[in-house]
Amino acid sequence: MSTSEEEEIARNYICFGNPDATVVVVDATSLERNLNLVFQIMEIMPNIIVCVNLLDEAKKKGIKINLSKLQELLGCPVVGTIATKKKTLNNLLKCTQKVCVNKDVKPNLIKYSDNVEESINLLLPIIKKIPNIPDYLHRWVCLKLIDNEPKILSSIESHFNIKFSEFEELQQSLHSLLNSGTAQSPFNLKDDIVTSIVNKSAEINKEVCTYTKENYSKFDRNIDKIITSKKFGIPIMIIFLGFIFYLTICGSNYPSSVLFAFFDFLQEKLLLGLNYIHCPTWLSDMLILGVYKTVTWIVSVMLPPMAIFFPLFTFLEDLGFLPRLSFNVDGLFKKAGTSGKQMITMCMGFGCNAAGVVGTRIIDSPRERIIAAITNSFVPCNGRYPFLIAIATIFISGSLSGFNSSIISTLVVIVVILLGIILTLVISRILSNTILKGTTSSFILELPPYRKPQIFKILVRSIFDRTIFVLIRAIQVAVPASIVIWLFANISIDGNTLLTLIANFLDPFAKLMGLDGYILVAFIFGMPANEIVLPIILMCYLGANSLTDISDYASLGEILKSHGWNIITAINVMIFTVLHFPCTTTLLTIKKETGSLKWTLLSFVLPTICGIIICILISSAYQLIHCF
Repeated sequence: MSTSEEEEIARNYICFGNPDATVVVVDATSLERNLNLVFQIMEIMPNIIVCVNLLDEAKKKGIKINLSKLQELLGCPVVGTIATKKKTLNNLLKCTQKVCVNKDVKPNLIKYSDNVEESINLLLPIIKKIPNIPDYLHRWVCLKLIDNEPKILSSIESHFNIKFSEFEELQQSLHSLLNSGTAQSPFNLKDDIVTSIVNKSAEINKEVCTYTKENYSKFDRNIDKIITSKKFGIPIMIIFLGFIFYLTICGSNYPSSVLFAFFDFLQEKLLLGLNYIHCPTWLSDMLILGVYKTVTWIVSVMLPPMAIFFPLFTFLEDLGFLPRLSFNVDGLFKKAGTSGKQMITMCMGFGCNAAGVVGTRIIDSPRERIIAAITNSFVPCNGRYPFLIAIATIFISGSLSGFNSSIISTLVVIVVILLGIILTLVISRILSNTILKGTTSSFILELPPYRKPQIFKILVRSIFDRTIFVLIRAIQVAVPASIVIWLFANISIDGNTLLTLIANFLDPFAKLMGLDGYILVAFIFGMPANEIVLPIILMCYLGANSLTDISDYASLGEILKSHGWNIITAINVMIFTVLHFPCTTTLLTIKKETGSLKWTLLSFVLPTICGIIICILISSAYQLIHCF
């Protein structure tokens, strides 16, 4: 009874992949809930092994499971495991080998209600006559016909090259079944099936489990009363995220400066090497001041925050906090016509929007998955943090004496992020009421127990699965883009570089937004990676022919103010930093995940329009107030 894409993939392989055996892994601390999966797979194939994992967790909670009794009641092999202990896994391997060789498992199938069993007996003789369907799937196919779920029926037809509509006797029986005065509707029959599974699971759980600790989950529930409460849940969530941002911002400064120094050292050596082999000046400049400098800039600015943010994010995941996060905001996202799971993908977007888009795979509904992908870039990725922090420090916290500038800067960034979250909800609501109409899906959200995070696994997963993956994709995009940036900064027409000509063209429109043409040019040419927007602005202002870095906030502030920046410019730049088109890496990821150019273009247009409108409104309001 799959409800998501990954469940469908697993189901289709078990049904149609002709496996020798299926190992069903269940949670020893939640046996009753997990047994429903066991009974569903029993209907598909007989050769199953039930692996009762997390026995150590169950022991801590005072839960004892009689594995031999469970095996007797299920009629299939049952193996207890603790996945961190090799001995228990070896027992599982031996049992699996035995089942694969002998294939003599005869599980005790559920006896459903009289209505369901009568329906199965009515259809079974007909299904046996249909060619291509394996004998062991006959009963399961009958159940799926009773369910009348189009998606799985279509899968059955395509895999076995049949059409149920072509079998007249079957259609007559189904019509008779569904329209009989005594038979129930298909929906109620499905309810009957689910009820039977749930009741059987509860019955077996009662027979095989004993609880020596009556309040084994009291500790978790007491914490949840605070973390998932209506009063404290969302404020605690904001504090947690704020703390992560603060650690990311403060912690990434030193490693970034070390990387910059290292790459600058290498840059000098590479230039000397190219001069030594008499490489043409234009080529060495393009390769070193263009490609090398842009790529190493992205690595220096992007790698340290991701290397801090993703492990912290994975730590919360391992701890069990993220499902609570979804629970807290599910009501808000429901009102916006989408799923609470979108909050998790949004949080991943804080590290990298491309990673957030990939994370939308956890959302079951295709409609809601597209909405989450389109709106993911409404929250800033780590590539935008340094720019946001620099502007907030120079123009806002720098004017407040007696306060810690890092704390003030973090608070300002959180306010801007909250604006992005609010717009995410608003745009999601608009999309779900217009071009992506549909019923908001419901999902059962499991709140796992709080667990001690596994630090080594956290580092491996966050560094290799997320940080390195995203960084490599960003570099692939940055290499060709860096050549374009260098060419536009070095090719001149009538004494003006191409960058300057484009900036002058865009300047009137930029002024409406409270910006200038160079700022807009920087955002456009910063599409490969948001990390290079500020260096491009400085390159344009200083008339340089390569990316320029000024790490001293005082000097940076003087340059920006000398080019007309004020508090309104700073606010609009911060807003447009959050609300503008996604980077190229994210756009390519959206195209890959949605498989649609239309949704990719919409992902580009929506945040940009929102950013332009808000900046124009703020700039107009300021000018109106200034006039009075």
